[in-house]
Amino acid sequence: MTPHAIKPPSFRWFPYDGFTFCLGLAEGDAAWTSGHTSAAFDEAVGRMTVTGEMAAQARTAYEKVLTILAAAEFGPQDVTRVTENVTVAGLAEYEAAAAVRREVFGDHEPVLRTVVVERLVRRTALLEVELHAVRGGGEVLAASEPRPAGAWQASTVRTGHDGAVYLPTMLPVDATGAVVHPGDFAAQYAYCLDRAGDLLTAVGLSLDAVVTTYDYSTPETRDVYRRTHRVRRERLGGAGVYPGAGGILMSRLHHPDALVAIDVTASRHRLELVNPGWSRYDTLTYAPGVRAGRTLYMSGFAALDMQTQQALHPDDIVAQAEATYGAILHLLRHAGLGPEHLLETTEYCVESALSAYRGVAGVRERLLSPPWPASTGAICKALLRPEFLLEVFPTAVYPNISGAEETA
Repeated sequence: MTPHAIKPPSFRWFPYDGFTFCLGLAEGDAAWTSGHTSAAFDEAVGRMTVTGEMAAQARTAYEKVLTILAAAEFGPQDVTRVTENVTVAGLAEYEAAAAVRREVFGDHEPVLRTVVVERLVRRTALLEVELHAVRGGGEVLAASEPRPAGAWQASTVRTGHDGAVYLPTMLPVDATGAVVHPGDFAAQYAYCLDRAGDLLTAVGLSLDAVVTTYDYSTPETRDVYRRTHRVRRERLGGAGVYPGAGGILMSRLHHPDALVAIDVTASRHRLELVNPGWSRYDTLTYAPGVRAGRTLYMSGFAALDMQTQQALHPDDIVAQAEATYGAILHLLRHAGLGPEHLLETTEYCVESALSAYRGVAGVRERLLSPPWPASTGAICKALLRPEFLLEVFPTAVYPNISGAEETA
């Protein structure tokens, strides 16, 4: 069984054929949507437009993603994880989006990932929403924690597809809403991983079960980012497999004094390293790919020569996309998979390359294939290597369950 594209009989916001992403994918009892803003095709001007303040945009974005899920016979009660990409410009209004989310889901509380992004592809868009769903909504492993008014909320911990365990975004913020270790990037990074470890321990797992850590920091941390190597080495990889990882830079995060935010996903399955022979990963604290059950979780990929570690094609995002997706497909082939097995791709384009970002669609059209992955695109301030213009976070699924039932 492989995922198939969800095609609603009616989708009034835009004609969805002809893109190199699908509205959403479904397989058996699970579904994934692409990221959607409130953008809609305006026939009067002949292009996609975004209107309204945060609450109106959030309402439309949720209506779109829930319409997609409904076409595969999933409802709000089936949603296991919500990812909300909120722009730096939209942070001041984010509580209005949270109010819409609470209205949409009622007593059902999915895991919430909040990613602060520099902006979205549609300049006036403030919010982008992406959903994961499993029939029945997965299992709640830990309830949300009450926080003071105005503090960032920690949502539930919940299971997802194929043994996945979703955690909320880890922030260097304590139970009172105060930022810990102000000015100390490595200490904030350690705090976030330790907090993730506490949550996993409470649900019968540990950091050894982590399959991906995607972190978001600020440009000023680039010079000290190497300090995370020791933090990660001391906490991750205890079962012999480091998780996949990615690092994105935004001009600011959830709190003005926060230097990092980390999204952590774990699995109940045994972890297996997937590496086609790239020796650069031998000394790193992350893996190119991790198989857990039927899912292949992957690190973020950019245009890097895996042998020389040189950045490729500076100042050419289309050529970088070719190299980036080429590396992803190389890893997939090593794993016995192809582009049709991609579940998701999240693309981060640096702000300075946005004018040329449309050219990446042509690369995807040449290298990927139907049913097309569920995809999300956002704009970041920069990437960890200043030469990089694009980073892609991919996830794939194996089409059979042979040998994939052993759990942690």
